[in-house]
Amino acid sequence: MIQFERYTLSNGLRVILHHDPTTPLAVVNTLYDVGARDEDEGKTGFAHLFEHLMFGGSKHIPDFDAPLQNAGGESNAFTSNDITNYYNTLPKENLETALWLESDRMLSLAFTPKSLEVQRNVVIEEFKQRYLNQPYGNTWLELRPLAYKTHPYKWATIGKEISHIENATMDDVKDFFYTHYHPANAILVVAGNLNITQTKKWIDQYFAPIEPQIKKVRQLAREERQNEFREKDIHDKVPANAFHLGFHMCDRLHPDYFASDVLSDLLGRDKSSWLYIHLKKEKQLVSEISAYLTGSLDPGMFVISGKLNEGVSFKQLEEALWEALELFNAKQISKEEFSKAINKISTGKEFQEQGILNRAMNLAHYELLGDAEEINKELEYYNAITPQQIQRVGQDILRKSNCSILRTHAQKN
Repeated sequence: MIQFERYTLSNGLRVILHHDPTTPLAVVNTLYDVGARDEDEGKTGFAHLFEHLMFGGSKHIPDFDAPLQNAGGESNAFTSNDITNYYNTLPKENLETALWLESDRMLSLAFTPKSLEVQRNVVIEEFKQRYLNQPYGNTWLELRPLAYKTHPYKWATIGKEISHIENATMDDVKDFFYTHYHPANAILVVAGNLNITQTKKWIDQYFAPIEPQIKKVRQLAREERQNEFREKDIHDKVPANAFHLGFHMCDRLHPDYFASDVLSDLLGRDKSSWLYIHLKKEKQLVSEISAYLTGSLDPGMFVISGKLNEGVSFKQLEEALWEALELFNAKQISKEEFSKAINKISTGKEFQEQGILNRAMNLAHYELLGDAEEINKELEYYNAITPQQIQRVGQDILRKSNCSILRTHAQKN
């Protein structure tokens, strides 16, 4: 059971304090309720650009990293289609430094032309290196618009195209910041070996004076149910032919979400999973195969991906894959394989929660979903799943008419 205290400042900032006397560290995690889905289709990549801009200097602090490093700390951030998350880890004695730094960049960025140009170039270079010039790097740039036709999940976190970042103006950047990076759109989690009374004083000192703003109401285009098989073939300089099948599935708060997660484990988590045994071990069609969820807050994707063995055609793979999925959906899931999957998930969750940073991130994530207390009910939800529910979910998701397949053909030199 993860114990925590929760309250909200007058400016709308949600605060969660988690005391752990066993660690010498403190974590400050700030989750902003903004991701790639909140961008304008003609100006994408902004949430990811801000992941970098937020380290480029704020109103009173020209260099974010220097004071934190002097305090023995380190920081990082990540962006998804749903959220932007910043985290700092440092000795508990120096917690005040991290709170001061995070509050100042929530108050306002420096917005210097130099910082914008530096971070713009960093993002453009990342777009080229990780998405355009890296083997299989363009997978999500291709698969998302194939699977999504209306919802903003149709573009990747990095953005639709480099030109959107190249053409970003200072006014564009300021508008995005003041719309999304304010107390009412954030969740602050402070975790570690805390003096709770002192921590509250610091939070009140540094965050309470930030002016309140109205949280923007999200109105996103709803994706219609997919009723036709979609396919796309691309040719690229990659080591082996690869495949990605994206199936539409429920949103993160749907009662079937946890059953979908167990389904992905049963199909493609490890060497004992259904697709590994049928397609790799027995038929030797693939060198690797896996199944996983995107974990999106809005209706997301259930993905099956892998690479073909040399000499195997996509036709051979797909015939065998659909046959294997059909067999899986038709059979009864045994108590043994079901229990094994649930036990692996339970073990994984317990191991993950040993880390103070993971606990802080998960508390923020569950608070965003509606209630941080849900973090303590997660295993209950997994244990309440039945084999019959997994079979029903599998039959609903794993339909060919609900599938978008991206085939990546390896170009021969």
